[in-house]
Amino acid sequence: MNFVDLHDLPTHLPPRTRLLGLDLGEKTIGLAISDSAFSLASPLETIARKKFTKDAETLKAICHEREVGGLVFGLPVHMDGSEGTRARSTRQFARNLSEIAGLDLPTAFWDERLSTAAVERFLVDEADMSRAKRGKVVDKMAAGYILQGALDALRASPTGGDSPS
Repeated sequence: MNFVDLHDLPTHLPPRTRLLGLDLGEKTIGLAISDSAFSLASPLETIARKKFTKDAETLKAICHEREVGGLVFGLPVHMDGSEGTRARSTRQFARNLSEIAGLDLPTAFWDERLSTAAVERFLVDEADMSRAKRGKVVDKMAAGYILQGALDALRASPTGGDSPS
């Protein structure tokens, strides 16, 4: 298991690799990818969750194809900053990716409070997107929002900002 603080993540990455952002839901996993300079996050795709083994195979293939050197999981903490069942489930999924599936990449967590709400608000207010269309893109957009927040924190502070590790 290779969990690291967000601000330490770049020192654990091979040159010219990218970060994969994950918004782990009960039914889907939203994915976003960074550029190799760690300045821009782009929504990538949403995968429907199946069994853990199948999900892990899909994530491993994406990491290989996209030259991913590290992972940033959105950590669903409560508004008061405490961790509940969903946060523990996210940490366990990340641990299982490493220990069971062998995807042992440096992994950091980023506070995802209100990320989906912010993306939904943007899609409704700015993009004027229908509910049906929003449902198809909201998870990967939320992953992009989470990853961009982490990238911005990496650039803004030598300590990486407030990352719940």
